[in-house]
Amino acid sequence: MDKTFQPRRHVVMSLAAASLATMGAPTIAQQRTKIRVGYVDTLAVTGQLWTGVHRGHWAKEGIEFDPVKFNTGLELFNAMIGGSLDMLSTGAVISNFPARGQGKAFLINNIEFATAQLWIREDQGLKNWADLKGKKISTTLGTTAHVFLDAALRANGIDPSKDVELVNQTMPVAVTSFISGAVPAVALWVPFNMQVKARVPAAKMLVDASAYFPKSAIVVGWATRTDYFEKNRAVVAQVVKGWAAANDDLIKNSAAILPTIQAQNYAQVPLAELQEQFKASKYHTAAEWRKLYQDGTAHGWLQQVTDFYARFGGIQNPVPAKTYFDTNVLLENVKG
Repeated sequence: MDKTFQPRRHVVMSLAAASLATMGAPTIAQQRTKIRVGYVDTLAVTGQLWTGVHRGHWAKEGIEFDPVKFNTGLELFNAMIGGSLDMLSTGAVISNFPARGQGKAFLINNIEFATAQLWIREDQGLKNWADLKGKKISTTLGTTAHVFLDAALRANGIDPSKDVELVNQTMPVAVTSFISGAVPAVALWVPFNMQVKARVPAAKMLVDASAYFPKSAIVVGWATRTDYFEKNRAVVAQVVKGWAAANDDLIKNSAAILPTIQAQNYAQVPLAELQEQFKASKYHTAAEWRKLYQDGTAHGWLQQVTDFYARFGGIQNPVPAKTYFDTNVLLENVKG
């Protein structure tokens, strides 16, 4: 990425203390394991993380996260590989670095069902798929938006390597380029669509990722350093149990939880928009994920994105998803 990440640490326990006092959370364990966790700041990535903080699920399992915000999953993995993080939560890139033998995936949050979107400017003559040929499209290469864009273009008879010009920019810059009119199209992920809606009356969403589900399903998930996974399997198990409780709580009680997450972690995002982000992802209970892990569905979703990275990124002999994604921790610690 051409932009250095700017980590932002959150005062997790102060947030947790305030939330626990008002939300009737479980008793907090006295001994805690501190974990440096990185994340990309979208609800699909952070929903379970913040639910676990505010509802006490991590504390109950003896986990205290030191969370650090990054701009993209690419930056996240580079930081983790460099040793500054123990684990991370991110989007499509969960299918990239582990396939290179860098990191171990062990949890899936949800499916980015409609979070990736392709927007065009009708005031620049773009009204349909055919109009995209020969045009520039801004996005962040190697991310969820790029994986979605590649699938969308190919599904509509457009060769991403020949028929359009992909402009690689960080997402904030890509969206700014589109808003300013420097490019007539942008592939983005929510909540960047809200800036486009507010500032470009001539903008039109051509399609979102839901149009290609499940063929191009992109999952959001957690990974850790391989050495950390091997040496701290019991800690990873604690994380999985805390995640399962947070995940099911978020699904069951989203009406109560989302306002807290909005107030504490997304104050710049109106609650209605955050609720729309929640609806844009497809969630499953921990018990449902067990079945999707066991029947190979989850591996298949990861593998199809790995195949994209192998083609686009030139990964030689990529590690298959059935190897880099460890299902056993969840299967051993979460009941069906």
